[in-house]
Amino acid sequence: MSHFLNGHDRKRRQPNTVLAWLCIVLLVLPSCRIPCLREAEPGPDLPDTFNGRISAENSSQVSIPEFFNDPVLTCLIEEALVGNQQLKILAEDIQIANNEILARKGAYFPFFNIGAGAGVMKPSVYTPQGAVEDQLQYLPGQHFPRPLPNFLIATDLTWQVDIWRQLRNARDAAALRYLGTAEGRNYVVTRLVADVAENYYTLMALDKKLENLDSIIQLQEKSLDIAKALKEAARVTELPVQRFIAELRKNHSEKLIIQQEIIEAENRINFALGRYPMPVERHSDRFIELHMSPLNVGVPVQLLSNRPDIRQAERDLAAAGLDVKVARARFYPTLNITGTVGFEAFNPKYLFFTPESIVGGVAGSLVAPLINRAAIKADYMSANARQIQALVNYQRTTLDAFTEVINRVSKVENYGKSIEIKKQQLEALEESVDVAGRLFQNARTEYLDVLYAQRDLMDARMVLIETKRQQVSAVVNTYQALGGGGGGLPPVFDFAPVAVPPSLIELDPEDESIVPPEPVPDDAKAGD
Repeated sequence: MSHFLNGHDRKRRQPNTVLAWLCIVLLVLPSCRIPCLREAEPGPDLPDTFNGRISAENSSQVSIPEFFNDPVLTCLIEEALVGNQQLKILAEDIQIANNEILARKGAYFPFFNIGAGAGVMKPSVYTPQGAVEDQLQYLPGQHFPRPLPNFLIATDLTWQVDIWRQLRNARDAAALRYLGTAEGRNYVVTRLVADVAENYYTLMALDKKLENLDSIIQLQEKSLDIAKALKEAARVTELPVQRFIAELRKNHSEKLIIQQEIIEAENRINFALGRYPMPVERHSDRFIELHMSPLNVGVPVQLLSNRPDIRQAERDLAAAGLDVKVARARFYPTLNITGTVGFEAFNPKYLFFTPESIVGGVAGSLVAPLINRAAIKADYMSANARQIQALVNYQRTTLDAFTEVINRVSKVENYGKSIEIKKQQLEALEESVDVAGRLFQNARTEYLDVLYAQRDLMDARMVLIETKRQQVSAVVNTYQALGGGGGGLPPVFDFAPVAVPPSLIELDPEDESIVPPEPVPDDAKAGD
């Protein structure tokens, strides 16, 4: 008899076993048809030196006050870091990225909702439900009232179990973008420091140009007086007088143009500082002899940690790798758990009677996409494309940073050599102007010699000033290109930023999330 019952039980369990295996196959089958990912082409290796230049120290580690060694400029930079509107906008972008982490962090925890409800219902007696309820008693001899009230106080639970790390990867991607946003602000800070310093030195150069014009105008006025005296003595004609007057008018006109350039340069600084137009203090006396902090380029690999834009591209690349994992998880089954527990009764006085008034339930669902997965495939391939974009952008940013350093260091050196040669040229031109003036006063040379000598001297001084400005600008931009100008910043946040896991701050270069994923094996390729 027991043998017969065991055989009967096995026959009864067999359909259930087949159904369970069928469900498992239906759930696993979609994950076996995931499309293959494309790989990005590897970028060029970072050179070991900056075209042969290398040093043990790195100027990017030098503080702003120490590098510029100008208290006036340092005060302007500090004011810009506090008042610049663009930095304030970027600080809000960081706040938004911070809030995104909070949202992603809460997505993989259960959601609890609490609520209350009340209602009333009266079914017809001539319906099955009404006929049954007419015979029901909740206590001996106690029938339910008509119409039937209902009162409910309950808590609902909804939870998507993160079995594939889909939600946690989305959280980590948001954390990386938060870090990338902060690095983007730091890069803007380094550019702001460079822009303020560059415009400050431009103002000094324009002051020297005005000084040069004033000096030349004095020489030309003296030559004009000599020409008038010689004309009165009938030793020259009216022509030299008119030529010197024309030259004077030209230089006075040039002064007005330079004064306008000074106003615009001052207002560029004022705008960067977040203030309305006003004069900018500076000391231009020794601009030509200005000596800035020596440049030490370090080694190229230091750019990866010193340049905020490279660090931002690195964070974006890591986040894009996690986005691919998030999109891939959509091919797998999703486990959702729902539940309810509370109190329900037709009369409030019975509402909290336990256990009679307690209602509850729990359910779980395992769902996987089976047909019409085009949207999921498209999202997965788009995530792969964005990851390749992020990788290429990282390679491009690194290449651009290296090229910037090469160009600017070379400019500093070549312009420095050019300045020394131009100083020698100026010495000869100053002597020629003096000689030409004395000869013209004694009527031993033509006025054109004096005019051309003065014009050549003015042009040479202008070129020297401009070359010096370009050299100083190259020094400032090299400091920024190396990653300098981002230290010692004022506080950015008016809020408590979310704690980011240390593993996301110090990225592991071997982490698969920051490189293009390996191709899916052939046995897992898609087949439409």
